[in-house]
Amino acid sequence: MNGPEEAAGNCALDVRLTLPITVAGSGIHLPETVVTNRQLTETLDTTDEWIVRRTGIRERRRLAPDQAVSDMCVAAGRPALLDAGLTAADLDAVIVASYTGDQPLPSTALIVKEQLGAERALPLDVTQAACANGLQAILLAAHLLEVSARAVLVIAADCASRVTDPLERTTGVFFGDAAGAVVLTRGAAAGAGLLSWDFGSKLSYDVEIPAGGSRLPTSVNTVADRTHYLRMDGRAVWETATRALPHSIRTAVDRAGLTVADIDHFFLHQANLNILQAAMAELGVPMERAPVTLDRLGNTGSAGVFTALHQARTEHRVGAGDTYLLSAIGAGFQWGTLCFRHS
Repeated sequence: MNGPEEAAGNCALDVRLTLPITVAGSGIHLPETVVTNRQLTETLDTTDEWIVRRTGIRERRRLAPDQAVSDMCVAAGRPALLDAGLTAADLDAVIVASYTGDQPLPSTALIVKEQLGAERALPLDVTQAACANGLQAILLAAHLLEVSARAVLVIAADCASRVTDPLERTTGVFFGDAAGAVVLTRGAAAGAGLLSWDFGSKLSYDVEIPAGGSRLPTSVNTVADRTHYLRMDGRAVWETATRALPHSIRTAVDRAGLTVADIDHFFLHQANLNILQAAMAELGVPMERAPVTLDRLGNTGSAGVFTALHQARTEHRVGAGDTYLLSAIGAGFQWGTLCFRHS
């Protein structure tokens, strides 16, 4: 099958560039408010049966009106640090991956760093790959660890409820709010760490927030036209995701000197159950090797992969020597896969 990189810029990287880093801890934060499909039918022209059949989602979380993304980040970051046996003072960098940051300025990562008390940490924001932000942030953290850092906190958090039109069915049923965090540290057992990666992109406006930037600044008209809300062409997302994810996974696995059959765990973008099933079927891998959290959390953007990884870690399903990968696609389109061996 021809991959989308034929019309895009993929990162062609050496198979043997293994980075000895460890996922030392993880944590998540889920807002308290649960919104079921049945509740959505009260305001949207849809049904519970339609939502489940088209998405696999049964409920999702909503962030409280008096909270922001940084609050979710801090709430996910603290248990991740505890799990890693570190404190905020040990961190060399705090990377926040989110397209729904607190505000355009100042940096959401800086806000999180200050609230955690990570005085030495470099704050970095990864913002415009949407659901792929978290994977780009992990790759950035891995390279920081390779050069100078010893501990980096990566937090993926999205609050799509603040940027989806409450009157629009296509986006209104998909998204949930959540944050996931991992602590990455330098060093790993022999042969373990980040084995390989693959990233690609192809410019598309099929998923976009048109207004609020320099091209279409905020005005009375943009607010009236509702162009500050997320717009999404579901068919384009399906076609791109079901091509790009399997191809990216195969590429990353091949660069690691492995086969798809060698991978023990597949932590995939929690966007839509049908997309997950199609991707796994294309790979010839049974679904039980790909944990699902979207049924009760919805599409939580870049946090989705982190929620699946955290669930597997807390259930002690990832053992020493296990291989696993993280794979996601976001607006742009941008996609990527990271292949690890657990230390």
